[in-house]
Amino acid sequence: MIQRQLKLRLTRAQETPLGEWLWTLTGVWNWAIRKIELDANDGIFYTKKEFHNLLAGHGKTLGIPSHTLQGTLTNASIAWERCFKKLGKRPKLKGQRNRLGSIPVPAPIRPPQGNRIQVPGLGSVRFHQQSLPEGTIKSGRIVKRASGWYFCLFIDAEPNPIEITGAEWVGIDPGFKDLLTLSTGPKIPHPRELEQTAERLAQAQRGGNKHLAACLQERLANQRKDRNHKRSRDLVSQFEVIVFSKDTHRAIARTFGKSVASSSHGQLRNMLAYKCRRIRNTKRIFVRIPRYGQAGSASLAISGQLRLGPRCPFLTPPVQHDGDEGEVQATPSCSQRASATGRGSGVSRRGARRRMRRRSAMAAMSCKAPW
Repeated sequence: MIQRQLKLRLTRAQETPLGEWLWTLTGVWNWAIRKIELDANDGIFYTKKEFHNLLAGHGKTLGIPSHTLQGTLTNASIAWERCFKKLGKRPKLKGQRNRLGSIPVPAPIRPPQGNRIQVPGLGSVRFHQQSLPEGTIKSGRIVKRASGWYFCLFIDAEPNPIEITGAEWVGIDPGFKDLLTLSTGPKIPHPRELEQTAERLAQAQRGGNKHLAACLQERLANQRKDRNHKRSRDLVSQFEVIVFSKDTHRAIARTFGKSVASSSHGQLRNMLAYKCRRIRNTKRIFVRIPRYGQAGSASLAISGQLRLGPRCPFLTPPVQHDGDEGEVQATPSCSQRASATGRGSGVSRRGARRRMRRRSAMAAMSCKAPW
């Protein structure tokens, strides 16, 4: 299953009902979220079919296709199901600041003819023509972004194969000055998309042009996504085992701010994970290790020189197995050091200084006065 996005060329008569659908589906989403929550407190639960039947016949009253209404109810049910299974957070209600941005189209869609495609409920809609892979279009989703309306198609087709060019192991350390540092030697420079657009973005924000600011932010996100797709594809094709530092980006962002979002290491790590699983027949393994603030931890891990703590032996490259993804986990301790380098990052040094000051204060409080 692959996804393709078509940018629609809507007329004003076609764009108006889509805006009305978004407003109506926002109320349906909020109703479904509260309904499931309140009934769950009373011990009442619904199957998928029973939950759909609660709004049977309302599609004609609201002027929305019934399958679109059912798709919104399904999304709300899946959100709560992930929350109950501890896979996601509690779903939030939609409003002015947290708007509903997409309209589900769970029904099969006819293949486009030329530069037109049939959208259920709207009819024939023009789009900016692009090539689509051959396959059955199972479902879709109409998405509203700052740059316009898009139609996301989910096509039952095989993705393009990733050509295998190497069989080496590599350790990857993410950074802000250099985007990635490989254990094989080369350093991948940071493209600095945010710095290049920062001045124009600041002008739009100071001028109160929210639409232009949103378009610039969308372009930045597209540039990061495109860069990570290309980089992850190259890494998966060149290396057999990839060891990537598993950082806690939310905690690092408290210190380094926008540099974390600009580097987008978390997105790159996720892309590496699913692309390694895609070519499971080559027995490739995606290995993730906790970084703990050491310098060059992934590079040291791939060479077996990283000491994770007094209870953990030296980490050596993992043995290949039939699984899709291996993951090395360890319990962090205060004595973790990168023995090969003998130094840590600025964050770990500041933490060590705070611990020393705390110990000194506790020692001073425990000492009795000579008089």
